[in-house]
Order: sequence, then structure tokens, then C-alpha cells
Amino acid sequence: MLVDSHCHLDFSELANRLDQVLESMVNAKVGAALCIGVSLERLPSVMALAEAHENLFASVGVHPEQHECAEPDVETLVRLAGHHRVLGIGETGLDYYWHKDRPEWQRDRFRVHIRAAKASRKPLIVHTREAADDTLRIMREENAAAVGGVMHCFTETQAVADEALSQGFYISFSGIVTFKNAKQIKAVARSIPLERILVETDAPFLTPVPYRGKVNEPAYVRHVAEEIALLRGMDVADVEKATTENFCRLFNIAIN
Repeated sequence: MLVDSHCHLDFSELANRLDQVLESMVNAKVGAALCIGVSLERLPSVMALAEAHENLFASVGVHPEQHECAEPDVETLVRLAGHHRVLGIGETGLDYYWHKDRPEWQRDRFRVHIRAAKASRKPLIVHTREAADDTLRIMREENAAAVGGVMHCFTETQAVADEALSQGFYISFSGIVTFKNAKQIKAVARSIPLERILVETDAPFLTPVPYRGKVNEPAYVRHVAEEIALLRGMDVADVEKATTENFCRLFNIAIN
């Protein structure tokens, strides 16, 4: 059984055909998925999924790309994270691709999420894009290592992976690792300890080969696991077992 550690099933591309998406998960032996919060406004739809389906879970956070939305504070995030279906805090972090002026509000928001994660004792789900130095610096300054978490959809260098690992974080690979030109990401996937790897889709985005160009969904996380197995010269069953155990260990949950 595999687990999709990061997806957005509340987005219309998937929510409008949820029964089919869930059936495809069963057929692909994807036993669970973590539905990621990206704003406080969207959170009710994420929570509804987690409450209605035993194999779906939720996270609470405000994505760094979101700027016209309710701003979270530590107390609100901690309160929302107290729900028994919430496994982590995020998606949070820094994104300088869309915000080239590197706004201070993004960095302040990231600190709020780290503090909420430590207060709620739930792992962080970190997004970083063209902002690795500041992301790691803030993680150090706020002692994110006290709670740990995952660097989602990893696209950075080996040095960034090593620093994140040293802070107790896991590295999650998405469909990007299957792309032919993703040489740097493939190299990281080969090198880091298997016991610190997660797999994800980030559905409906970043669809892996051989479905690239179509809407992504949790069932396709199997292609991510297969690529990692190929890169590491392993049986995919061993990657499947390890990444599922890693997910359960990080988020302190048992999945049948």
C-alpha cells in the first residue's frame, strides 16, 4: 500500500469527480491521502473530505502564494489543528517565484506556522520555491527541528536536502522526479536515506510520466514510487513499504 502524502482533493478538478478518484486509489493500492490546507477560507472543504472518508486526512495552513486571504495567527492554527483528522501544519513556507519582491509578510507567516506546529506538536508541511536559503534560515531560527516535518515536492539541491535532513525533516518527491530533465532531483532521490523519503502527487498538479499533461490524482503516486525504485535499483514493493512507514512515523498515525 502507498500513501499520497500531499494532494488537493478539494480543488474542482478532483472534487467534481471524487468517487472516481477514490475508486482509482483503491485500484492502484493507494491506501490513504493527506489533503492539504492552503487557506482558512478553503479549510471547511478540506475538513469535509477528511471527516467523510476514513482514508483521507487533512492539514491546516495558508499557502505562501495566498495573499488576499485571512491571515492566520498561532492561536487559530493550534485550535484548528486540534481536530483529530488533522495531521500537520501547512502548506507553509516561502515562494519567491511568484513574489519576486520577497515580501516580509511571507516570512512572518512562515514563522507563525512554525510556532503553531511546535505548540500543537504536529509536523510542518513546507513549500519552498526559489527561496531555499531563507526557508532553511527561518527553520533554524524558529527551531523547526523541535517538531520536524516534510519538505514537500522537493526540487532543490543535495545541499538543501542535507540541511533539511539535519533538522529532522523528511523529503517528499512528486511527479517531477519522473520528468526526463529532472536530473538534480533524481540524484537527490538516489542519495538520501530511504527512511526519510515520502511520495506525493500534489494533485491536481505535476502529473507524472506517463500521464503528464493530464490532471493528476492520488492513484498516480505509484508512478513516483516506481521511479524512485528504478533510480535506487530497488524493488518497488520495498519503496512502497518504506514510504508508507515513513508517513505513519512522521504523522504519528497507523494506517491499515
